[in-house]
Amino acid sequence: GIEPAVVAGTSAGSVVGALYAGGMDPFALQEHAVALDEASIRDVRLFSGGLIQGRKLQDHVNAQLDARPIERLQRPFAAVATRLDSGERVVFTRGNAGQAVRASSSVPGVFEPAVIGGHSYVDGGIVSPVPVDAARQLGADLVIAVDISNKATGTAPQDMLGIVNQSIAIMGQRLGAEELARADVVIRPQVNDIGPADFTRRSAAILQGERAALAALPRIRARIAELERQRAAALAPRPMPQAEPAPQPVCERGWLEGLNPFRSEDACAAPEQDADRRR
Repeated sequence: GIEPAVVAGTSAGSVVGALYAGGMDPFALQEHAVALDEASIRDVRLFSGGLIQGRKLQDHVNAQLDARPIERLQRPFAAVATRLDSGERVVFTRGNAGQAVRASSSVPGVFEPAVIGGHSYVDGGIVSPVPVDAARQLGADLVIAVDISNKATGTAPQDMLGIVNQSIAIMGQRLGAEELARADVVIRPQVNDIGPADFTRRSAAILQGERAALAALPRIRARIAELERQRAAALAPRPMPQAEPAPQPVCERGWLEGLNPFRSEDACAAPEQDADRRR
């Protein structure tokens, strides 16, 4: 199989990415997703900066990772979030893994902003829906991007969560397209009709992901082969350049030479030949 050397995630992708980087294989991830109790990661909190506090999600991720910080996971991992006061993209590659995932997943209006080091953070999908650049920062030579970002549906959603999701999708579409162009392979599961908070259709979402990944395998293998050829060519010994022959002296007898009474017949002879004649 093809195993990523590094993992980067934004929003819901940061949850999956952290667990995978922590050692869960794809089968364990699938079992975990199907068995997950929605109440175990949602702590509803009214009259605050969001409907969900996010502490339960943070604790759940840390429990699955045995409280290991990001730098102690089995693979390098990055979670992308948006700093609320400046709007800048922030990439977490060290520290509390659950806290970084919480920051990356804090959908504005749904989750309270996550506070880390005195700064408030919200969903990374606002500035980097698919974190191709974060994967490059981790050292990835070949980036396989999974694009599950919502697209504008063409209709106005009526529920609050739908309005929030569509607003984020509209904001991130252009940025996402620019970043996706820097990926080597893009996998696009057909999940636009499945909301990020729709736990009732998680099995359908997993199935769509499997189908899209299998369809992308030929492109992934071709890109890996191309990259290996490029590396082999760069490491191959280069032939030493051959020395060019030394230029030979050229002697041109002009018409003025015939008027010189002191002209030697061997005026155009090589210096070695002149030396032989003098001996």
